[in-house]
Amino acid sequence: MKVLIVEDDPLHRSYLHEAVRSALPECEQVLEADNGGAGEKLARENKSAHVVMDLQMSARNGIEAARTIWKERPDTRILFWSNYADEAYVRGVSRIVPPGAAYGYVLKSASDDRLKLALRSIFIESQCVIDREVRGLQQKSLGHANGFTDSEYEILVDIALGLTDRAIAKRRNLSLRSVQNRLQQLYEKLDVYQPMTDSEESRFNLRARAVTVAFLRKLLNYSALERAEAELAEWLAGR
Repeated sequence: MKVLIVEDDPLHRSYLHEAVRSALPECEQVLEADNGGAGEKLARENKSAHVVMDLQMSARNGIEAARTIWKERPDTRILFWSNYADEAYVRGVSRIVPPGAAYGYVLKSASDDRLKLALRSIFIESQCVIDREVRGLQQKSLGHANGFTDSEYEILVDIALGLTDRAIAKRRNLSLRSVQNRLQQLYEKLDVYQPMTDSEESRFNLRARAVTVAFLRKLLNYSALERAEAELAEWLAGR
């Protein structure tokens, strides 16, 4: 067994190396990469089926690297090890996991024993291991309670990218009325919706306010928008 560690912090890489050696005596070789791009290259060259991946890395983030690795080898088992349980990251990971894949999402605040258990569960037993805090966000993002459906989240990303209602309708294959209805639902869930009265003007531009609140609530982050901008460029190029 080979295990590939993709982590840009040297101290964290060293810690993961020791954790892998301790948890997986079956491991014959530990490979290391300091960014997502280098991780993709090593995974391809070594046909590595076991990867521990940080999410936020400067050169190329973990979601983009994992997407490429899974596209080339869908049976790869990936443990995401991150400081962040932001909904933007949780949704980003959920969108790229292949059907039936064994993967995990463990926070860096987890104990040594928790990390080692996750490594064995995912890499040896082919189980999925998701931290409780992350699992709660996954369930919330399915549209329950005040969570956002996938279609509402797509529209949130689209307005953050600056698309008009008509452009969103064309991109998402929706009617203009459907887009406007989902925008209203989005504003209500973000608590920025302010119905107009004859004697009162709205205090906010609702689109701009929704994006601000989404960033403050960690529904959006730089990595999510960087990925969304690339997807938008692909859509525009294919029109």
